[in-house]
Amino acid sequence: QVQLVESGGGLVQAGGSLRLACAASGRTFSTSAMGWFRQAPGKEREFVAAINWSDGRTHYADSVKGRFTISRDNAKNTVYLQMNSLKPEDTAVYYCAARSGWTRVVVSREYDYWGQGTQVTVSS
Repeated sequence: QVQLVESGGGLVQAGGSLRLACAASGRTFSTSAMGWFRQAPGKEREFVAAINWSDGRTHYADSVKGRFTISRDNAKNTVYLQMNSLKPEDTAVYYCAARSGWTRVVVSREYDYWGQGTQVTVSS
């Protein structure tokens, strides 16, 4: 099993920044990639960004490209999501997830482990 714990959510004004963190523990050697997803009220969970543990490859949703940056610290088994130029439409619960492999990284059901989520609220 792999345990994931997110932190760093909060309330921020439009144009501001937040950094989310996701700390992984347990059988982390069984995972090869981490992703961030988000879910706004009344909407389906959507892909935000993903990163490969070993080579650092990244992939982003078009809606966050140029504003969000995903990174990892292998020594700490932690993945970060730096969110800049936040917009009200970024308001959602943000989840981190872990998986093996690097195919279809935008598909939530490809991920095996999920954190509890952290709320991000962007006011206008």
